[in-house]
Amino acid sequence: MLKPVGSRCNLACTYCYYRDKGHELLSEGLLEEFTRQYLEAQTMSQVLFTWHGGEPLLRPLSFYRKALELQRCYGQGLQIDNCIQTNGTLLTDEWCEFLRENNFLVGISIDGPEPLNVLRTPSTFHHPPSTFHHPPSTFHQIMRGIGLLQKHGVQWNAMATVNAANVDHPVEFYRFFRDIGCQFLQFTPVVERGERMEERGEWKEERGERKEESDECITPQQWGRFLCAVYDEWVRRDVGQIFVQLFDATLANWVGESPGVCSMAPTCGHAAVMEADGSVYSCDHFVFPEYRLGNIKEKTLTEMLYGERQLHFGLQKRDALPRQCRECEFLFACNGECPKNRFTSDRCGNPGLNYLCEGYRQFFSHVAADMDFMAAELRAGRAPANIMLTSHLSPHTS
Repeated sequence: MLKPVGSRCNLACTYCYYRDKGHELLSEGLLEEFTRQYLEAQTMSQVLFTWHGGEPLLRPLSFYRKALELQRCYGQGLQIDNCIQTNGTLLTDEWCEFLRENNFLVGISIDGPEPLNVLRTPSTFHHPPSTFHHPPSTFHQIMRGIGLLQKHGVQWNAMATVNAANVDHPVEFYRFFRDIGCQFLQFTPVVERGERMEERGEWKEERGERKEESDECITPQQWGRFLCAVYDEWVRRDVGQIFVQLFDATLANWVGESPGVCSMAPTCGHAAVMEADGSVYSCDHFVFPEYRLGNIKEKTLTEMLYGERQLHFGLQKRDALPRQCRECEFLFACNGECPKNRFTSDRCGNPGLNYLCEGYRQFFSHVAADMDFMAAELRAGRAPANIMLTSHLSPHTS
């Protein structure tokens, strides 16, 4: 994914893991070099460009028009798609017309209804504090942006963090997205901790010790209860109508298919990121010196992303699993989840257990019978949504 504005953002979400990164802007020269290399490296006819931030809409429309021009120049014969992740507050009619005309998929960051969306405030980086003694509600700005996307027929999905403000309100959270017409929903648990210190002038990751979680961090038990409650609401009436990424990934793993999301896959390493200075890192969540693969000015993307260091990074997700994971009946379903969350010890004292393990075990136990049913329907060529038409629903969902 590309970071056209680095970590610059017009909001200051208190849980954001990217706030301390660079604010440099991606130059048109580096954009062209990336586009050329990225397209030349493709082995398939379909290509996806992912624009991320920070807030990527801080770059003007002219920047993205230039990006599309470069894609057409270097990608002849390829089917090229674009997706962009935004908080939606900067969307205008002009932006939405551009996004629709060029078939962008837009991911909107919003954490639920207004009372649960309280960790998102205007950023002092772009607005001096004196300018918002009474700041406008970011919730209403985001909802205005969603309305514009719907008005112009732009494809969009919602990406919500599950944090300390909303984790104990799962049904209200889910129904909000259903009520605003969201058909594709993904949510990410906030698991941030004070794990990095300044050492010899560099930011270095401390390993081997449990750190205190941030105020926005949720507990494993909260995560388990949240997932079970949202699932119960979804499975009663919305299977096949609303697509919840984690539930889709769980069912995919249940039938032995690719889950479509790296956190639930056996290995990783396919979500690398290029910063605005051309530096390439193993993953969006690992933008630290020890995970820097090089710079596009000095190495090709192919060298970096298919090199030994990146292959090792991807395989470590599987190879570094602790004993408790290897012996777990649900290993096939979560594959240890994201490595960034593996900072606790298992029951045998081995490091590398996922902080959220207990919550995931609760969820997989809760949905196992339903997943067995939906998997059987899929194998028989029938729709998993049939679960809503039968009495098969587990006692917890009936």
